[in-house]
Amino acid sequence: MRIRGRVRTGLEGWGGVGAMAAVCALVLALALLLPLARSQGDGGTGGSELAHAQQAADGKACDDPAKKAHPEYQTLSPSGQDGATIERIKARKGAQRKLWVGIDQNSYRWGYRNPNGGPGADLEGFDIDLVHRIAQDILGDPNAVLFKAIPTNQRIPAIQKGYVDMVVRTMTINCKRLDDVAFSAPYFKTGQQVLAPKSSAVKGYDGTLAGKKVCVAAGSTAFSQLEDDEGTKKYVAAKDIRTVPNQLDCLVRLQLGEVDAVVTDGALGASQAAQDPTVELKGTAPFTTEYYGVAMKSDADDLVRRVNQILVDYRKDTADGWQASYDRWLSATLDKSSAESQPPPPKYLRKS
Repeated sequence: MRIRGRVRTGLEGWGGVGAMAAVCALVLALALLLPLARSQGDGGTGGSELAHAQQAADGKACDDPAKKAHPEYQTLSPSGQDGATIERIKARKGAQRKLWVGIDQNSYRWGYRNPNGGPGADLEGFDIDLVHRIAQDILGDPNAVLFKAIPTNQRIPAIQKGYVDMVVRTMTINCKRLDDVAFSAPYFKTGQQVLAPKSSAVKGYDGTLAGKKVCVAAGSTAFSQLEDDEGTKKYVAAKDIRTVPNQLDCLVRLQLGEVDAVVTDGALGASQAAQDPTVELKGTAPFTTEYYGVAMKSDADDLVRRVNQILVDYRKDTADGWQASYDRWLSATLDKSSAESQPPPPKYLRKS
């Protein structure tokens, strides 16, 4: 299997919220194509400059057995103290005195614009709730946020180039990424699954994918998983692997019949199945275990500690914290008895 970077430009940036059929889903997808300027203000993501940002060499963090076994624990202990990074955020003037956050505006129930909310619809979702909580703690205003919509494959460059203070965008903590950015403690547990039409013969991440066209987002853990499993017995090579900039583009391709299946996080796949009832997650459970974290610059220790302290309080807040956000956005599409229905317990193994 050779993973190919074939991307259809005309599909970039599509988004949307559900439909009772694939055609309706494609029509409503356009509702989220609002000008990014509204969410980005004067500080854009830098366009092609992001795509060419240099990243640290892979492998250093993975050479550490402890990090390889539990990358989700490689974070700093919580602290409520300000440091150099937070002081720079607070020193911003005027309209720029906000927390600059990379998000997704196309992931239903995670980070998206409600198409029924009109032209000025706010971003909503599980990730967005967490962003507002962080802004409230650091700047005293939950709405002091400059949202910047960032494609999946540009999350790390956006952090490294300083276009955002952090990324809160269903971003999996893994040892390769720990070479490039720092992560908070995990705030959600999920794993990779296969999304395909209900009528499909595909049964999961197994031999039924042989000869199929499969879509993944470039820079995603699904893409890395396919690369890692290439040529092994764990995965039977598909006919063609298609990569796209944003994960939702895979759903569009699936609806158009251009691919046979999608490999993605189960939590995202469940929300996409809620958008389009003609598709479903295949297999009984995720075939990997992964954790989402808030990503920040590698040297932003004070911000990492502060976010970890915010997460401690967020987990404990029964009125308007993690559980309330989960119930609001995710409980309808995820198994209430699964590990996903509870915040993952943190551990802090980094000393400095």
